[in-house]
Amino acid sequence: MSSDSELSINVHVAPMRGFVTSAAPPAGIRPMWSPLSSTLIAGERDAILVDTTITYDQVDPLADWVERFGKQVVGVVITHGHSDYWIGLPRLQERFPHARGLATSDVLARPVRGDRRGDAGLLARPVPRRDPRGPVLPELFDGDSVDLDGHKLRVIDIGQGDIEHSTIVHVPSLRAVAAGDVVYNQVHMLTALTDATAREAWIASIDSIAALDPDIVVAGHKRVGAPDSRDTIEQSERYLRDFSRIAAESDTAEQIVAAMLELHGDRDNPYTLWASAQAAVRRD
Repeated sequence: MSSDSELSINVHVAPMRGFVTSAAPPAGIRPMWSPLSSTLIAGERDAILVDTTITYDQVDPLADWVERFGKQVVGVVITHGHSDYWIGLPRLQERFPHARGLATSDVLARPVRGDRRGDAGLLARPVPRRDPRGPVLPELFDGDSVDLDGHKLRVIDIGQGDIEHSTIVHVPSLRAVAAGDVVYNQVHMLTALTDATAREAWIASIDSIAALDPDIVVAGHKRVGAPDSRDTIEQSERYLRDFSRIAAESDTAEQIVAAMLELHGDRDNPYTLWASAQAAVRRD
């Protein structure tokens, strides 16, 4: 936790979980859903949550955790269109009925397009205990900041992350950024929806976060217990550069996976790396 006289920032992480898929990764690589973070930015009375999760057994512990802070959650900012960050919204709103789901126009459009084009298939859609009511989209947010007890939280269209049209939430008074899936923390990065050009744009987005000079950087996918350090900025850039270089030099997904594990084998969830390597062989 970090705080000034009025604001605080705290992070909840839903741990990795397995799932069933028809894909057949190599021996030793288990299909896993990467850990998911949600960031609570709280003032004296109210709070803003950045991103939710997807299944009841992720959303319910998140709601229990938020409730312990004793704040009225007035909004949930969705950083990007991947379903694991917004589909849990209606379940969360059962506990926090004043919490408006908020997303920019580009982020709001992405879930609809992603469902239609099937991009979200990489995110292991058939998981248990999803909301039977189906997805409920967040509301359109067309401003550039959210007021929280007199403090401005900047909602910034940062551009390319692991998906296009990503946003971040900048808390200037805490020198903090909730970075969504623009930055990863000790978890393999999902590059499957990018080519080499998009990854260069992704690195430029990370540079834009660095230019804010944050002390706290909360990655959307982070290992449970990992510190929210600005070191993740440089580490994420290095991973993307390594992936692009190795993908350009490799003929098979197996070669990409082996080379990346040699450099970044300490990261969680190699299944994401394997899926990304498969996509790179088809695309790059």
